Amino acid sequence: MDIRKVKKLIELLEESNVNEIEIKEGEESVRISRGVSPAPLAAAVAAAPAAAPVAAAAAEVAPAPAPTGHVVKSPMVGTFYQSPAPGSPSFVSPGQTVKVGDVICIIEAMKMMNQIEADKNGVIGEILAEDGQPVEFDQPLFTIT
Repeated sequence: MDIRKVKKLIELLEESNVNEIEIKEGEESVRISRGVSPAPLAAAVAAAPAAAPVAAAAAEVAPAPAPTGHVVKSPMVGTFYQSPAPGSPSFVSPGQTVKVGDVICIIEAMKMMNQIEADKNGVIGEILAEDGQPVEFDQPLFTIT
């Protein structure tokens, strides 16, 4: 496996909340994981009682409303792009009608541009990811109503 690919995997892991990633290419495989030392975990557990009042205050805040309609989720970890190139118009915008198979965004993963297509006919409701920002596997990207 090419060392550049391994370095890119490490960068993706650092940019995301993912703790472990494993890739297999033929007979070769690589697994990269973040090591969690017991000391920080113990410190976090010890600090938990002091944080209880903050958690109680946060519980009183109303949760963000769940997206309505069909949610298109990210099929991979990568960087979300709304347009094919910088300065180009977005693939879709809220209120635009889409059909199954229409390209709605690109997710860059390991220097590969992956076109994400609409999996349902309808109208784009919301764009839930920010252009140029990292996205996680199964993260909501769009709603289609």
